[in-house]
Amino acid sequence: MAGSASSRSVQFGIGLARAFGGAVIFGLPLLMTMEMWSLGAVVPAWKLAVLLVAFLPVLVLLSWHAGFEPTFSWRDDVVDALVAYAVGWVSSAVVLCLFGVVTRQDAPGVVLGAITLQAVPASIGALLSQTQLGERQAEPARGPGPRYASEVFIMGVGALFLAFNVAPTEEMQRIAELLPRWGAVVLLLVSVALMHAFVYSVAFRGAAEHREDTSFHSLFLRYTLVGYALVLLLSAWMLWSFGRLDGVPAGAALRMVVVLGFPAAVGAAAARLIL
Repeated sequence: MAGSASSRSVQFGIGLARAFGGAVIFGLPLLMTMEMWSLGAVVPAWKLAVLLVAFLPVLVLLSWHAGFEPTFSWRDDVVDALVAYAVGWVSSAVVLCLFGVVTRQDAPGVVLGAITLQAVPASIGALLSQTQLGERQAEPARGPGPRYASEVFIMGVGALFLAFNVAPTEEMQRIAELLPRWGAVVLLLVSVALMHAFVYSVAFRGAAEHREDTSFHSLFLRYTLVGYALVLLLSAWMLWSFGRLDGVPAGAALRMVVVLGFPAAVGAAAARLIL
């Protein structure tokens, strides 16, 4: 028993070290983005709270799929999700202090907001560290689970991660302003076509498996369209969380969602290459 407990502690320590590495690697693009530095002072505290609470079940499910250590119950996954939050928060605080972005002269609320925002994508990196920095597992230790729901969830995680990296930037609004009305429709169609081609038509590793007698239309409706609808919903949520949709007319807001939906769709399509 003592040897087993010691081995588990060592395994957890190795996983935790990988988690810090994954948090820094995945969080670094945003940690070096100026818009994210100032959003901590702009985003209301209640929006930050909603973001953190809403991300917790995502992290729990992500731990089930690809956590930074093997888990054997949902309680373990909840603990790992909370640990991932802590790892993301600590790693973000250290890097922001190292860069001089956060100083003692800053108001505590601003510092807390900036670090908390950065901790969200960093926590995803912490949980993905097992697949990126550790040994890959073909299937979760507790069985494959519901295949369809799992595939859609993984697409959502990929969309969230890439959308989080660009949603805070002013370029989303600028590109939406440059797009003509027909350009937004074209971008939407290209996003859908790219999603379908990238994941289900091209033989990339991790592409969704399907029976040979499954029709193109069935795959397109059940995976691509459902996945893209999820992409648009998550894109709208990210833009709302960062205040990018505040006071924006409906037409302009929709174009911004479609613009953000383009990289988010790429993230959703490429998610299986990561997880």
